[in-house]
This record gives sequence, C-alpha cells and structure tokens, in this order.
Amino acid sequence: MAPPPPELMPELVGEILLRLPPDEPEHLLLAALVCKPWFRTLCNPAFRRRYHAFHRTPPLLGFLHRLQVIQGDPPQLLAPTTAAPLPPYPNCHRTRLLDCRHGRVLIHVGDDYWHFIVWGPVTGDEQRLPEPGFIPVSAYSSETGEWSVPVSLGDDCEAYVKHQQSATERSYYTPYVQPRWGAVIGDEIYFTLRRGNAIVKYDWSYNCLSMISPQSLVVYSSRISLMVTEDSSLGFACIGGSNLFLWSRKVNSQGAPEWVQCRVIDLEKIIPVADSSDERLVVGSAEGVGVIFISTGVGLFMIELKSGRVRKVDVPGVYFSILPYMSFYTPDHCRLSSVAKD
Repeated sequence: MAPPPPELMPELVGEILLRLPPDEPEHLLLAALVCKPWFRTLCNPAFRRRYHAFHRTPPLLGFLHRLQVIQGDPPQLLAPTTAAPLPPYPNCHRTRLLDCRHGRVLIHVGDDYWHFIVWGPVTGDEQRLPEPGFIPVSAYSSETGEWSVPVSLGDDCEAYVKHQQSATERSYYTPYVQPRWGAVIGDEIYFTLRRGNAIVKYDWSYNCLSMISPQSLVVYSSRISLMVTEDSSLGFACIGGSNLFLWSRKVNSQGAPEWVQCRVIDLEKIIPVADSSDERLVVGSAEGVGVIFISTGVGLFMIELKSGRVRKVDVPGVYFSILPYMSFYTPDHCRLSSVAKD
C-alpha cells in the first residue's frame, strides 16, 4: 500500500484557499468542513482580510427587488444568485428598500414610527437609525451619530415636479427623487429625478448638490439605470427598441463633459419577450461585476456584460428597482463550529 501523501504546510494551505473564487462561496464553506486546521484558517480574521484584499471586488451574491404596487407591500426577499445560504429578510412591516453598499442593505421602515435599518445579510446584524424628517438631502455619519446640515437644489431646477392647489394659489415645485439604484464614485453620489431622467450629484465632502442638465442626456427610453463604468466614470444603461445602450460621461478635448455611447447590445435573440407589445426595461445594474438586470413579460433576466451570459433569475413582475447585493462570503465560526467538531 502506497504511503499517504505528505500534508501541506499551513502556509501553502492558506495560499491555495486564498485563490478560491469569491463568486462561488460554497467552495469556501465546503473547504471549512474538510478538517479542523482548514476550518481555523478560513475563520481566522487575518485570512478574511487577505481574501478581501486579494480579490478586491466583491461578488454578486443575490438581489432584492421592489415591485410597482398600488396597495400594500409585496413580500421582501433576498434572492440568491449563488449557493451560499443567506439569512431571511428582517421581520418588519411597511418597508422600502433604498440601497445596497459594502455588504449592507439600507431599508426605510415604518413599524411604530419611520426609521432606517442597516442590515448585513451575511452576518445578520441590524442597526437602527433615526429618521431626520422631510429634507431634500442630508448625510448620516456612523462616527458622530448625527445628520449633516440639509441641502437642496435651487427653485430654478427644471426637473422639479409642479404642484398647484387651485388657480388662485401660487404654484411651487418639489423634486421627485427616483428610489432606484444610484451610483457612487469617490465622494460623489448620483441619483435620478422623475422628470426627464435628470441626474443629481451630491458631493459628500462639500455637502452640496448639483444637477446634470436633462437636455444633455441622449435617452431612448423613459427609464435609465445609473452605473459606474470600468474606468470609474459615471454611466447609464437604457433600452431603445430591441437594443441595450450603454453610455459614459467623458471629458472631451475642450475639457467639457459629454455623453459618449460605449456599447450597443442587440437583445432580440438573447432575451425573449411575451409578444410584440411586451416592453423590455432596465431595472438595475451591479457595480464592478458588469451585470445589467432587464425585466420583460417573460421574467427578470441578468446579463453579464463581459461574458455575454444571460440568465433568467426571477419570474415576471412589474419590477420597479433591482438592488444587487454584493459581498464577500467567508465561513462564519458560529454557523460551522458544531459541524467542525465532528
């Protein structure tokens, strides 16, 4: 009988485990069950830090969605796109999904009173934040526990929605912010207003707002989805006819920003529709992994821009916004400790 192969040194085991792809986190979970040394290596905080630094871009683990509904709230669900187990959605009522960043989900909740919840699906942690009241824009600091001084756009903003109680009353304007996936580039946060797909920029460092004129946008659709391009520029995706258009904001030779069309994808053969009247809509994108979500009468589809791979990820629905959940998923000591002792 041949002798058993020599055991690998712990340093080599760590280097091998470090190279397991983050977009298949179930491999890390299975590796943690091989033996106690591997389990201890994978659950070591130092390994987690190295794993994050080595792979840099977190993978897409799942997505949350908001449906367009007239009455009531649809059941909330974090739909997984990998085999990694994720905890259930927080048990709360009257919720509005706002954003997903850095492995956390921001939820607007109206149980007994309106407030915010920052939820970590991988860890299950929840942090409650007070609501600042109705203000145009204010930023919350987890370090100080306070909201910044509120700022707003000027009254001359053409993207405001007009309200008038009667013919004798003075009309006024209120911005209608689209509660959809925005784009974050450095200290700048971008989101869209309802009228004309106007894009608003909030600069965190200066606590100020500015608007990208809607007249400068070349838009084929009534809905756009903001995204960050590969060169860290602001971009957006939209659909015109049967084509998916990707645009990016570049600085031209005169030093002025302008919209440049980066790519056109023919959707006719890769994403089916129910009939000729069925409309395709871009409902979200995922930063860093090149993923676009498109809704049709047949279902919700995910396009991987680099590979061209198309996957149906959910049933048909009137999707208002898709929030991709991206995070590194490494074995958790509390979940696997009882198994590792066997």
